[in-house]
Amino acid sequence: MEVGSVLDFLQDKTILIIGATGFLAKIFLEKILRVQPNVKKLFLLLRASDAKSANYRLQNEILGKDLFNVLKEKLGANFKSFISEKVTLVPGDISLEDWGLKDSILREEICNQTDVIVNLAATTNFDERYDIALNLNTFGVKHVMNFAKQCTKLKVLLHVSTAYVCGERGGLILEDPYHFGDSLNGVSGLDIDAEKTIVCNKLDELRDQGATEREIKIAMKNLGITRAKVYGWPNTYVFTKAVGEMLVEQLKGSLSVVIMRPTIVTSTSKEPFPGWAEGVRTIDSLAVTYGKGKLTCFLGDINGVVDVVPADMVVNAMLVAMVAHAKQPSDIIYHVGSSVRNPVTYQNLQDYGLQYFTAKPWINKDGTAVKVGRVTVLTDMESFRRYMFIRYILPLKGLKLANTALCQYFRGTYLELHKKIQVVMRMVELYRPYMFFDGVFDDMNTEKLRVAARESGTETDLFYFDTKEINWNDYFMKTHLPGIVKYIFK
Repeated sequence: MEVGSVLDFLQDKTILIIGATGFLAKIFLEKILRVQPNVKKLFLLLRASDAKSANYRLQNEILGKDLFNVLKEKLGANFKSFISEKVTLVPGDISLEDWGLKDSILREEICNQTDVIVNLAATTNFDERYDIALNLNTFGVKHVMNFAKQCTKLKVLLHVSTAYVCGERGGLILEDPYHFGDSLNGVSGLDIDAEKTIVCNKLDELRDQGATEREIKIAMKNLGITRAKVYGWPNTYVFTKAVGEMLVEQLKGSLSVVIMRPTIVTSTSKEPFPGWAEGVRTIDSLAVTYGKGKLTCFLGDINGVVDVVPADMVVNAMLVAMVAHAKQPSDIIYHVGSSVRNPVTYQNLQDYGLQYFTAKPWINKDGTAVKVGRVTVLTDMESFRRYMFIRYILPLKGLKLANTALCQYFRGTYLELHKKIQVVMRMVELYRPYMFFDGVFDDMNTEKLRVAARESGTETDLFYFDTKEINWNDYFMKTHLPGIVKYIFK
């Protein structure tokens, strides 16, 4: 495999970025603009009804982030004119055929000029409404593939998925594709049009029954989980992403296609600066809750491997893979993670959290410092249910009795506590497969890409993605945890 210079490849190229307001998409965009100012054009497809609302999203959700501060300092007064010259906004919606593009001239420009398509559009919410997840993660991919075939200069299409399309499988998980109709439990008959019909029929039924918007939302969330489990996936997100991958394979035709499967993406390790994060992600919510002194127990295998990878490394792997397969058309999947090369365990994360929040305690609104310690580790669901019953459900039952005796005096408190317990139990059910996950992600293809980059003159100092080089203690203590705390206090 030949890679060569990424910077040379990017020069004078036109790239279409789909889902440009996402976490990885912003880092991808910033990296290209910063390292190769001679890129020809970047089309940004943003979910928007018109140019005005697309520009609002560009200014507020992308360029307004401190992620772009390094580029702003580098360009100074020329920043705005540089962006105007290089970036073209595309207001659209990937859940629609041809993305609902209203500007035929802009559509023709994209089709005639685009060298590379990078699809980062997705909803990553585990508990998403099924209608929304199916439209974005599955039918959105179908519409991207159909549009890509109309791009006459297209050299490569890069589709970003997730390593967790594997579901709850353990052991060594290979960089293998899904083919249409595959399932994780052997159940046959998976059909996206049939799934769409199920959604439409359910929505019609709910509306006929006069269901409220809240009732419809809950029903759609429950339907997603139910349909995912029919075919062996644990939640709506990974199910719809897996089916999206199947569509890439089914519809690719003669296109050169790359599927990237990152693991749990964390804050940047180096560029454009260490510790940039946006939103409190899966493992970060545990860290924040712990730092605030509100995490009383941990459910899961404390010695289990948690596969994390810094966002800038994912973006670098995307860029190198993009160049490699634009030059040598193929159909390949890359796992981008750390569980094989440099594993981190939940025990490690607990140790880092204890060290960090002991040295730099969370300060409450009243100015007092939160003291942290070791948390109770619950190693199975049965011990978790016992813990919840003794600590929360039993007192709730007592409160219910007192409420009855005192003419509903504690009704508000009872309802609030009852709702919180229901939310916790639902979240535990959603995240349970990952707390007890015992798989590691084979990255043989990614290692071959790293070797090819090193041996063919790629700028590996700029486009680094070897997680083996990370000192996790330094990364979490000096980069990631400070970055998350900074984000929360913005």
